[in-house]
Amino acid sequence: MTLQRRVALTARRRALTLLQRRHVLTRGVALWGALALGGLAACGRRKPLGRVVAAGSTVLALGDSLTFGTGAAPETSYPAVLARLSGWQVVNAGVPGDTSAQALERLPALLQEHKPALVLVSIGGNDLLRRLPEADTRGNLQRICELAQVAGAQVLVLAVPRPSVASAFIGSLSDHPMYAEVSTALKLPLHAQGWSTVLADESLRADQIHANARGYAQMARSVYDAALAQGLAQAR
Repeated sequence: MTLQRRVALTARRRALTLLQRRHVLTRGVALWGALALGGLAACGRRKPLGRVVAAGSTVLALGDSLTFGTGAAPETSYPAVLARLSGWQVVNAGVPGDTSAQALERLPALLQEHKPALVLVSIGGNDLLRRLPEADTRGNLQRICELAQVAGAQVLVLAVPRPSVASAFIGSLSDHPMYAEVSTALKLPLHAQGWSTVLADESLRADQIHANARGYAQMARSVYDAALAQGLAQAR
């Protein structure tokens, strides 16, 4: 074999080796990328926070006048409509004018009497309207959720709007952030923008702070949809 031919053969072998290495490296990078994307996709799929509450189970709706159904007939309150949608036995524990401290005070007796599988917590609106210390309201809200959990119940937090004079003119309300903060701290499901959406719509209100029958029906449907999304209910 001539020297020129040997040099050409050696150059060809080096070129082939380089191509093989590039192919292996490219496949490795592609595989790593696929695995990384798969991991990100898995992280993006949030697992439901709850367990299914079977039809016929007792559910406690804790709250104030919005839970009670002020502004409409009793059978159109959101707990009453929710009971028909879900098949749950929903106890309406809404007391008009109640603050978070008052709801916390009466909760132990309610838990002992009804032994609910799920507690819907919608309280604090009167605290905000009366400008009570937000730290106290947040503490009461967290304690309410914790007591319900200790009693063996699951909890769904229903956010309450932040009072706003401007909202009457622009038709928009936003949830007070403490509800998201408490639900995140305790790793509880949160129903966001439920009351805010209803009370921002004049056609769904009986007055400035209460829903009408249509508003309560919409709230009940949104609570049920949230329960379905969070794994607390099954479609009927």
